[in-house]
Amino acid sequence: MTEPLLVIRDLETHFDTRQGTVKAVNGVSLEVSRGEVLGLVGESGSGKSITGFSILGLLDPPGRIASGSIRFKGEELVGASQERMRRLRGKDIAMIFQDPMMTLNPVLRIDTQIIEAIQVHDKVSHKAAHARAAEALRRVGIPSPEERLKAYPHQFSGGMRQRVAIAIALLHSPALVIADEPTTALDVTIQAQIIHEMQKLCAESGTALIWITHDLAVIDSMGDRVAVMYAGRIVETGAVRDVIAAPAHPYTRGLIDSVPSRNHRGQRLAQIPGMAPSPLNLPQGCAFNPRCTFADAACQVVPDETDLDNERNGRRVRCFHPIRLAQETVS
Repeated sequence: MTEPLLVIRDLETHFDTRQGTVKAVNGVSLEVSRGEVLGLVGESGSGKSITGFSILGLLDPPGRIASGSIRFKGEELVGASQERMRRLRGKDIAMIFQDPMMTLNPVLRIDTQIIEAIQVHDKVSHKAAHARAAEALRRVGIPSPEERLKAYPHQFSGGMRQRVAIAIALLHSPALVIADEPTTALDVTIQAQIIHEMQKLCAESGTALIWITHDLAVIDSMGDRVAVMYAGRIVETGAVRDVIAAPAHPYTRGLIDSVPSRNHRGQRLAQIPGMAPSPLNLPQGCAFNPRCTFADAACQVVPDETDLDNERNGRRVRCFHPIRLAQETVS
């Protein structure tokens, strides 16, 4: 059996503050196969972005990986030198940020930035790098790429800047791309175009994709598998079609019911009661238990992640009372 491209085991990422230790990522385990699109979903503050930054070694103090393992192509990244991580970033693992201006320098022309990104990893001439830069813009649907290379970031719209950021991320055909809510700030039409471009480019190159988002509708349209994250932990994983059709964790059910399109006209929008807990003051046991309708005394202990109904389809849930089992008991 082929080893997954990325294997994360029991990852703990902490931030030491004056108020205490923030466990932003609290025992996360994930696998991503080559060419797979994995959706990492959850509310703001659930630890999704910090998981992505941990993979790339982009944690600034006081952030640190306290324990756990991140293996990429069999190589352990936890504890790897900064020089090794710099060689991996951009070439083998790339990241697309929510704000493209985190990628683009506002005072440099687009051609300067893309050519520099090429020559950091590949020893090619300026002419060859320029040709690759133009082709990269063409691949993501930017018209007249030779002319647009001479422009500055402020001369592009938000959607076009994000396309440039995607082009830079895909320059070296990385094995893994981490996309951190790259379409959140864009209008629906541009969002759909960028999602389509990402799907097409990943299918053509065989690149694996971790798409970080709070929008389950996006994952429903493009993902292979989904991992639902809450308060620093993965609470449910499985094939997108299975999780959307029959969510097992009450939190996943709440996220799906909160999508406005699933509500009937004239009815109040569904919502999950309460608020996500502060990572500085997590409730005892299951972090979701204060908001959960199935919670009981057993939930005062953190549940293990288990195979759902002993099935062999990759469905796993971290819950003492999976919804399907609870419904079967009632009936």
